[in-house]
Amino acid sequence: MGAETVRAEPDDGPGDRRREQHGWYVYDWACSVYSTTVLTVFLGPYLTEIAKAAADSDGYVHPLGIPVRAGSFFAYSVSLSVVAAILVMPLAGAAADRSGRRKPLLAVSAYVGAAATTCMFFLEGDRYLLGGLLLIVANAALAVSMVLYNSYLPVIAGPEERDTVSSRGWAFGYASGALVLVADLILFTQHDRFGVTESTAVRICLATAGLWWGAFTLVPLRRLRDRRRPAAGAGTALKGWRQLAATIRDMRRYPLTLAFLLAYLVYNDGVQTVITQASVYGSEELGLEQSTLIVAVLLVQVLAVAGALGMGRLARTHGARRTILGSLVVWTLLLAAGYFLPAGRAVWFFALAAGIGLVLGGTQALSRSLFSHLVPSGKEAEYFSAYELSDRGMSWLGPLLFGLTYQLTGSYRDAILSLVAFFALGFVLLARVPVRRAIQDAGNPVPERI
Repeated sequence: MGAETVRAEPDDGPGDRRREQHGWYVYDWACSVYSTTVLTVFLGPYLTEIAKAAADSDGYVHPLGIPVRAGSFFAYSVSLSVVAAILVMPLAGAAADRSGRRKPLLAVSAYVGAAATTCMFFLEGDRYLLGGLLLIVANAALAVSMVLYNSYLPVIAGPEERDTVSSRGWAFGYASGALVLVADLILFTQHDRFGVTESTAVRICLATAGLWWGAFTLVPLRRLRDRRRPAAGAGTALKGWRQLAATIRDMRRYPLTLAFLLAYLVYNDGVQTVITQASVYGSEELGLEQSTLIVAVLLVQVLAVAGALGMGRLARTHGARRTILGSLVVWTLLLAAGYFLPAGRAVWFFALAAGIGLVLGGTQALSRSLFSHLVPSGKEAEYFSAYELSDRGMSWLGPLLFGLTYQLTGSYRDAILSLVAFFALGFVLLARVPVRRAIQDAGNPVPERI
């Protein structure tokens, strides 16, 4: 069980709480560039090309002697990164709840991820195994840092303001991603003028994402406050797995919280897979240029800011649950449309990107804020560790299915269509969760609109 944690209280002055919220937003600003520049735009196509350069005459690479189609290597690496995250996240969540020292753990995970990302500058030639290793380390570190980051939400924001605070955090992240993508686009398209090759331009974009992540992490580390408790004894972090097992047992006392997590696990798996595999689909199946993909993802970033804020406003009038359900319908329609996109027609890919942008940020932000209402007081990091297992930790099924579908069929269209099942099933599961009762069962005040 987690030790008692202080939530947003009246004795936290409005100025202090606002300062913490502003610092909290900046971590989204810092780390989202990794998600955008590295995972969504550059690393998928680039690592796939490196794997193809290392492949045998049949198009297979052989990591650890296992035959893997070169086009599936990136998707499998993403899945492995999630498995690595699963091994570490429970340790971080348990240590944070027992000691109250979130900030040092956030610093370590953030800077491990930033360092691994910066080292992607050295990916060239046929170093596909180095690329896979750095991806696994960076992705796992990001997942651990997000456990700690998300667990601050119920501490720095009261029940009525969490949808707004969470949506603003996502908006900051997407604004940051858009800003850096503009610079990436200029460097990539004008690389000759800068005196570098196209490959070097890609490696610079990857490395600068790590530098950006590390630099802006300094702001939340200065502004967020730890609510200290007496030390829980040596070796606390090593009890993380026992803590996770205790958390899951404890969740059985809150079956509706568990039901929400199951629904979120399913539909978010689809969201995370779209984020990581969209550029591979565009480059390999649709034959689009890298510059086209950058513009499309830039469009997603710009519209995701408006989408996150707009869906936050919809949640205030229609409730977070209904707004999320509506977004899942849109996701299903968008992926079905994506299957029929004609190759080489950038305008249709841009239209699909615009639709994704409008629902992406809001789906994630409102899911996070809705879950924060379902967490029993004093168990924030512990429960958000389980949430992060659903957010990133359990999001290996989608990339694995995507990679397997391509490995078996050789068609990225079949792979993208397979993801529809995650959104359709997630809709059904979420629609069955009585959210107001779930909040009451967790012992939390129920907002007027939820």
